[in-house]
Amino acid sequence: MIVLASGSPRRQALLQQIGVRFRQQVAEVDETPLHNESAQDYVVRLAVAKARAVRQRSADDEVPVLGADTAVVVDGRLLGKPADPVHARDMLQLLSGRRHQVLSAVALVDDRQAIAVSDSSVWFRALSDKDIEDYWKTGEPRDKAGAYGIQGKGAIFIERLEGSYSGVMGLPLYETARLLQNFGIQVLD
Repeated sequence: MIVLASGSPRRQALLQQIGVRFRQQVAEVDETPLHNESAQDYVVRLAVAKARAVRQRSADDEVPVLGADTAVVVDGRLLGKPADPVHARDMLQLLSGRRHQVLSAVALVDDRQAIAVSDSSVWFRALSDKDIEDYWKTGEPRDKAGAYGIQGKGAIFIERLEGSYSGVMGLPLYETARLLQNFGIQVLD
């Protein structure tokens, strides 16, 4: 049993997929990037902060807390969740016809702390204005980093992926399973 420091339905589904028993407690942390912070440092800092924030509020200090964060990065620029349709359009135009990076950090915290990072490359096909407008109308891009979801309708834009499919979704299962097993937590249960 672990505590998942996230409200993400995708992270819940991925943990269920590998048979990990968990309860959920949403972490409230400031996700503003620090001045000159690298994308990798950013996702690691947030994954750890989420896990620690939940751990501090948890009544059961015997249960490890799993925190995670994912960022879409293009030209060194972090793309968060879109604020509105114009912001989503700008992000999708930036991703159109090119490669971008998706970093997912996972932190597992009890009286110890362990961190792993997944680094994936994703190639988008060229998107038309109509593609972007139609995609926005589906509602899918609204709560997704980079304004797309690989596990949903956004998959039609992806020409190629090198790295972790589950990492692009928001919880890299290979890295997560290794951390959990190192803490003595059963996977595939």
